[in-house]
Formats: sequence, structure tokens, C-alpha cells
Amino acid sequence: MNHGDGYKIAHRDELERTGGWSLARRTLGCESFGINLVEIEPEDQIPEHDETGRDQEEVFFIIEGDATLVINGEEIPAPAGTFARFDPEVRRTVRNHSSEPIAVLVTSAPRTSGYESMGWA
Repeated sequence: MNHGDGYKIAHRDELERTGGWSLARRTLGCESFGINLVEIEPEDQIPEHDETGRDQEEVFFIIEGDATLVINGEEIPAPAGTFARFDPEVRRTVRNHSSEPIAVLVTSAPRTSGYESMGWA
């Protein structure tokens, strides 16, 4: 749903896609942070990476399935409902060792974004 009043709404099924990635940031027109949804098939993973070059902090939220986080080479179970935050320098990936697809929400922003807390949160 596209609106000229300063907001845009899209259902998960309406997001622009490339492979297993649903491009929420692009579909919604986000300019100050990244947000995308990735669906990972059994025995697959997202590319292992760090964000040092872009100085970006990332948060992964496991929406569906039993994921495995790999952080600096260490595998850590991450069932649905798990949040993980990463400094730019940390190497990370999400693997799917299960027999069912998993879904992971990935958000990111440069540490220099100037975020200010609302006080109560």
C-alpha cells in the first residue's frame, strides 16, 4: 500500500524478492537503516560476513524455524524468537541445519546514524 502521507505498508508476500531475500528496505523505501527478510532452505546459509567496511551494526531476529548462528566460527543454536546483535567487526552467518525452511529478519544501520532513545525504551 503506497501512500503520499509519509508511510508505506507492505505484506511479506508483496516485498520485492531476489532469491531467498525479501527486500523490505527497498519495497518500503527505507533510507536510514536496512531491513530485509531472508528465507533459508534446509542445509543452506546466508553469506558469512562482517560489516567493518560499512561500519554497520546488525540485528538478526529468527522469525520461523530452528536456526544456527555462526559467530566468529562458533555455532550457537537460535530457535524462533531469538534476537542477536553484532558489532561491525564480528564475522557472522545464519545456517539452517534443520529439515524445514527458516525465516530471519535482518536489520542494520551505521553506528554513526545518530539514533536517540525515546527514553522509555
